[in-house]
Amino acid sequence: MGADLAREYPIAAAVYAEADDVLGEPFARLCFEGPAAALDETLNTQPALYVIGVAIVRVLESHVGPVKPIGAAGHSVGELTALAAAGAMSFADGLRLVRERARAMRDAGAAQPGGMAALLGPTLSEAEALCVQASAESGKPVVVANDNCPGQVVISGDIAALERALQLATERGVKRAVKLAVSIPAHSPLMTSAAERFRTALAATPFTEPRYPVISNATTQSLREPDEIRPALGGQLTSPVHWTECVRTLRNLGAETFLEIGPKDVLTGLLKRIDRAATGIALNSAAAITAFIATGN
Repeated sequence: MGADLAREYPIAAAVYAEADDVLGEPFARLCFEGPAAALDETLNTQPALYVIGVAIVRVLESHVGPVKPIGAAGHSVGELTALAAAGAMSFADGLRLVRERARAMRDAGAAQPGGMAALLGPTLSEAEALCVQASAESGKPVVVANDNCPGQVVISGDIAALERALQLATERGVKRAVKLAVSIPAHSPLMTSAAERFRTALAATPFTEPRYPVISNATTQSLREPDEIRPALGGQLTSPVHWTECVRTLRNLGAETFLEIGPKDVLTGLLKRIDRAATGIALNSAAAITAFIATGN
């Protein structure tokens, strides 16, 4: 992840070098060379996503000037990338926060194991109803974790409750219900201990006013002041990612073109299902970034 970017752009390589210094380990080598199993561990996945996101922003700023969009949003851990890009915190402080977030989530998942599943087809209200019934019948929590786009919802929670929700989804004719290969029930009540621990880290982190609004996953409101950032991030671990509404909030601010900053193009795909009138560009490789820069945008 990010190897081609670091080879092509020295400023991106410098971001990875700084990450090594902040984390006190050869993190760049892990990102570039693997092993994949280690990179797939949440303790490393979350920082890797953060680092490549900031590296891409630095490349854009060095070639097309300061990037000041109408607003920004990040899906789950991506919200911290968006805040760093907007200048609300330093790269180093953000990286330390992301690593602590990942560590806290890992530990909470070990203490209270759970799972997640994707539901394709139901409306948000239908998915919420499934979760309410499954929670009541099992006596354990399962909730909507991600409202990704119309017709795609991710649920999260206790294994027994999750299994019951999947049974109910099948009984009610949900197009597809797939258990995800994760052991951490993100964005659910089982992350309460992680959220409490993360709030302690947030309290010790300096924030400044972002250069442009960053839309909160938890509230879908614009984060414009430092005092709004800490509670929004602190509540994010146990709150759903309201991605559909985050995109719509950006559209209401006047956004027409969305740049996806990261190693894939998942959010660009979701954008098409949220608002077909919006344009999405995935800057997920050195080649894609070079091509974008060449357009002069």
